[in-house]
Amino acid sequence: MMRATITDYCNFMDAWNRLLGQTTPAHHRRIMNFLVDVLNDDMHRGLLMAFRHSGKSTVVGIFAACTLYLFPCTRILILSAHNTLASRMVGHIRHILENHPWCAHLVPQNKKEWASTRITVNRPIGIREPSVICQGLHGNITGLRADLIICDDVEVPNTSNTPQKRENMRERLRELDFILSPTGAMIYIGTPHTHDTIYRTDDDD
Repeated sequence: MMRATITDYCNFMDAWNRLLGQTTPAHHRRIMNFLVDVLNDDMHRGLLMAFRHSGKSTVVGIFAACTLYLFPCTRILILSAHNTLASRMVGHIRHILENHPWCAHLVPQNKKEWASTRITVNRPIGIREPSVICQGLHGNITGLRADLIICDDVEVPNTSNTPQKRENMRERLRELDFILSPTGAMIYIGTPHTHDTIYRTDDDD
């Protein structure tokens, strides 16, 4: 992926908020700054945890739409605990692309792949995967390739309330390394639901 600038992303977010008759909260700028830093960091890995109703999913959707605006060939995978959660994020991204004044050229006239689970923007031909596709944690991701993977609430009570479920979840998430392109980025967004959370690091007590 090409290197991005926080100015590009914040300008895109400000333009969207103006369209909605809103201003951009300071903590949304901090969230956006973090997401862009993940794209530009050599490791391309990040974990975003924020208080409930902070608007983190709102900012992540704007971030994904802006990524397609800046880099239309990007392939994005949204992975959530359940397909309904993932499709909600795809719908948010699709809504931004359809209505943001800077994105009109990305919306195809033939909306063959412009649905609740996958969308493809106008871009050079020859790319097999959709621009954005979503799956539930245990959906079929075999053969997919992605430049940006957003794991949005993969840990919920139903996927983490037993040791076996947590191990199954970790095993599934390890498969993402084989899907991500060599220079791709992976971002986790969520809230811990167990002491043995997937968001726990070796540095945690």
